[in-house]
Formats: sequence, structure tokens, C-alpha cells
Amino acid sequence: MKSTSTQDIAAARGSLADSVCRLIADEIALGNFAPGSKLDEVMLSSRFSVSRTPVREALKQLAIMGLVDCRPNRGSVVAAVSAAKLDQMFEAIGELEASCARHAALRMTQDDQASLIALQQDGRAAMQSRDFNRYDANNLALHNMIIRCSYNQILIDLTMSLRQRVAPFRRTQFRNIERMGESFEEHAVLVEALLAHDAVVAYRQMRAHLQSARSATSRVAPAWLSASA
Repeated sequence: MKSTSTQDIAAARGSLADSVCRLIADEIALGNFAPGSKLDEVMLSSRFSVSRTPVREALKQLAIMGLVDCRPNRGSVVAAVSAAKLDQMFEAIGELEASCARHAALRMTQDDQASLIALQQDGRAAMQSRDFNRYDANNLALHNMIIRCSYNQILIDLTMSLRQRVAPFRRTQFRNIERMGESFEEHAVLVEALLAHDAVVAYRQMRAHLQSARSATSRVAPAWLSASA
């Protein structure tokens, strides 16, 4: 009983740290925390109404993602992410996710296809209701499923690792309500190709979809990112 309780506590702490990590990452991506800004644990704890422990864990995650620099005797500061670097990350994730889509088109099971259809239907409902959080969650679930359906663990691990780094910037695109509609239509073409087992179209559409996401992100990017070299 004690072991289970300890595991439950650890899981709860991990979940809270993940939530705080996402909140801080969103603030960085939106420009509310500019490059070089000090991320004080006490300030963040107060801002998000949590203890310092999940904040500390969140900062470690953000450092791994490349969004935060942890400097000896100086604490954590927001890392500089230039527009050029973000272009490179989107280009790379586009190629990786496109490869996943190509394999998924040939390897998806009937159960996988049924789940994909359900996700696309949920995405339609989220888009029509203009629910940012719901559409963002649906977008994440749909992309993750396509990645998993490549059934290539090495490719999955590489893609998910980079996806985590790009995720905060990808989420900003949906701050523009019109982008949800564009994204949904792009998903529709992609899903159709996957259901038809068309690997060529699935690859091309996923790649184009990520290029479109990068363009949409630039429309809501903070001034410091747009001006970066």
C-alpha cells in the first residue's frame, strides 16, 4: 500500500511539473518572457499558484527542450531562439513527420483507421466551436497517432523528441482563429490519403502541413523572434 501511495504521489508531481512546463513554454513562445529574462522560482510559483518543486522540475524540462538556459550561480534564463533556428526546427520536424505519415499510410490497421476518423470528427467539432484548447489537444493527439502508426520505434523516438521542442511554437498558431479552419482542412486531405493507403500523398501533405504551420506561427510570433537573425 505504501509503495502504491508513493507512486501516486510521484505521478501527481510529474503531472503538475508537466503542466507548469507547458504554461512557461507558452509564455516564452508568446513573448511574455523575453530572451535573457530571469525565471525566478519564487515568482513562477506565485504566478502559477504551485510550490517550487514542480517549477524546478519544469525548468529542467525546458532546459532539455532548449527553451531555457540554466547558468551556474545565475539560475534559469530564457534562451534565445532565432527565427532562423525555428525555421530549421520546423523543416526538420516536417521531414520526420512526413516520413511517419508515409509509413503510417502503409501500416495502419483497421482499428488505427477507425481511431483516426474519430479524431478527425472531434477536430471538426472543436474547429466549428472555435475552442482553442480542444482543437490544440486534438491536433496533438492526431499528430501523435500518425507518428505512432509508422510502427518504427527509432523514427517515433526521434520525431517525438523534436516535436516536444517545437510544440510551444506550434501551439501559438491557433491563437489565430482562422488558422484552426486551415489546419482542419489540411488534416482532412492528410487523413484521406492515410485511409486510402496513399503513401506519396500522405508524405507530401504532412510536409506541406508543417510548412503551413510555420507560416501561421510567424503571423503571431513575438517581435523579438521575428526580428532575430
